[in-house]
Amino acid sequence: MTVRSTSKTAKPARPGYVCDACGHQPPKWFGRCPECGEWGSVIEASAGPALGAMRNVAPRAPGEPARPIATISAVPARAVATGVSELDRVLGGGLVPGSVVLLAGEPGVGKSTLLLDVAQQWAAGAGSPSLIVSGEESVSQVRLRAERMNTLHEQLYLAAETDLAAVLGHLDAVKPGLLVLDSVQTIAAPGNDGVPGGVTQVRAVTAALVAVAKERNIATVLVGHVTKDGSVAGPRVLEHLVDVVLHFEGDKHSSLRLVRGLKNRFGAADEVGCFEMNEGGITSLPDPSGLFLTRYAEPVPGTCVTVAMEGRRALVTEVQALIGATVAGSPRRTVSGLDSARLAMVLAVLQRRTERMALHDKEVFAATVGGIRVVEPAADLAVALAVASAGLNLSMSPRLAAIGEVGLTGEVRRVGAVPRRLAEAVRLGFKYALVPPGCGPSSTGTPAGDLRVEEVSDLRTALHWAARLSAE
Repeated sequence: MTVRSTSKTAKPARPGYVCDACGHQPPKWFGRCPECGEWGSVIEASAGPALGAMRNVAPRAPGEPARPIATISAVPARAVATGVSELDRVLGGGLVPGSVVLLAGEPGVGKSTLLLDVAQQWAAGAGSPSLIVSGEESVSQVRLRAERMNTLHEQLYLAAETDLAAVLGHLDAVKPGLLVLDSVQTIAAPGNDGVPGGVTQVRAVTAALVAVAKERNIATVLVGHVTKDGSVAGPRVLEHLVDVVLHFEGDKHSSLRLVRGLKNRFGAADEVGCFEMNEGGITSLPDPSGLFLTRYAEPVPGTCVTVAMEGRRALVTEVQALIGATVAGSPRRTVSGLDSARLAMVLAVLQRRTERMALHDKEVFAATVGGIRVVEPAADLAVALAVASAGLNLSMSPRLAAIGEVGLTGEVRRVGAVPRRLAEAVRLGFKYALVPPGCGPSSTGTPAGDLRVEEVSDLRTALHWAARLSAE
């Protein structure tokens, strides 16, 4: 008689998988990650601690007891100015000792150039050395850039390393107050799986540097790569580990560069710093509005000025439009610095809601001046007036600013921060402004100075006032 065992054989645990490029965890192995599309990046993940083991953790005495918040000093968290005014503006006053900043941007935008200037300013004025660790360039290449920028200082140290243990050794030897690591994707942590730049390595390197920065009060700046769509490359946990996330952006055909704050534990997260790239390096632009305007001897059709918001900063920007030849089929709609979808919508509203504007068979070109990108709806009214000015051959007043979103029925809708936009227009000497209903000085209670503000309810009214003010 055969006796069957009632006990079931325990099934082996199914292996887990993780994408080494984006951190996605698919249920099975794929040759191509279903999340980011990277080939050969899905690897087997090591199993983490069991839930039962976590429940058996015994409490222990803390290293430092909890104290009332009123008795804790905030002096160690005071920001130290870097000497680069626009970067200090975005950081909220400067770099906090022990903080970790992640600066991401496209290749060649100027990240290394900016941080070399920051390291030199820190070495000259902060009273402690600064250390640059380059994992992408040799020390001789960085030295050539430093000679061109005149950033040679005896307290500025330089090393080329790709091993985390060697980086920590340099910290013991130099004892810097500022560490710049260019870039975090090139550093490998010994004892961890994966290649440099992968999810496992980036997470391990960043966690180790954050711990060292907090322990030794070293202000640390990590340079990060970006993906094809412009987001920060690596696992999402990278942005959670650091204190500040900055994005460095700019067009390679323009000298304008913007540092945009995405996360900031020590200040506002919506600040924007403006810089200008030149042969001698990079310089701050405390008043960049002049870059986005064109000075004309006489008014020219096809132009209109708006006031765009970059973070909490108001920037006066000129929009230009040109109506091309009549073509059969589908005419071109070409934009530079604007949202192509919003331009198509504005053209449809212009043709439908106004007279004498036949644009369905004409080529239309629209652009901003100075390389700035304006995609907010508040620029709709300026785009519409610029296109109408080009189509009707009507020159707008160079001292007129148009602010407002255009709806599909032709109405002009309210936008945010209108008082701040009008204050910037007043500062630059503009005489007229067209704003949505309820946004004028009488409605908001803000002084307009010598600026004449007209509230326009729809696109037809805006065109009427623009023609009338241009004739004055």
